[in-house]
Amino acid sequence: MNVKKINWFGLAGGVAIIVVVVFSLGYALPWWQLTAGQGNTPFAQANVSPLNFGLSFLGTVIAIPLSWFLNLASILSLVASAIAILIYSFTPEKNYSKHLLGFAYKKPLITLILFVGSLIAITTLAGMFLPFSLPVTGSTTASLDSEGISISIPITTTFTWVFWLAIVAAALCIAARIYHKRIVSIPTPAPAQAPAAASSTT
Repeated sequence: MNVKKINWFGLAGGVAIIVVVVFSLGYALPWWQLTAGQGNTPFAQANVSPLNFGLSFLGTVIAIPLSWFLNLASILSLVASAIAILIYSFTPEKNYSKHLLGFAYKKPLITLILFVGSLIAITTLAGMFLPFSLPVTGSTTASLDSEGISISIPITTTFTWVFWLAIVAAALCIAARIYHKRIVSIPTPAPAQAPAAASSTT
């Protein structure tokens, strides 16, 4: 195997995607988290990622069936992307490799764009109907009045390290597409020829 022909950006991107999937599913780590309240049992909590979704209210888990199908589609997309770009990275000059790269390199970026866009849309809509604004990242305080009693609930939203790793994975996959042009321009060394056998003299 010619080491110079390996697309190291694609290899690193594929490994990063796998790590993101493993921690998102195996350890149920979200990409974005919302916490309302304080302590071990917050008033409400949302753990959100394209691969997993968890929502709880007063300690009760709330299931949203549609999220399961959306998560499954994202899981299949990212896993297929990781497999395709890893195969491509070791064989970038094969006839099928460019098709594998074209199939794989955009999927992490598309997943990120859809995820961030959905977050912005949801938090914007929530701010229209709630008496307080909901930041994409940051903190705010929700003030609720009931029968003359005022309750203040701190709300915190944040992106987790898994989200930032997903950004790195997407950037590496884009870099793999750019680096592909350099790989195919590297000439393949000709195989060494065995020395001709000396002719015998009589």
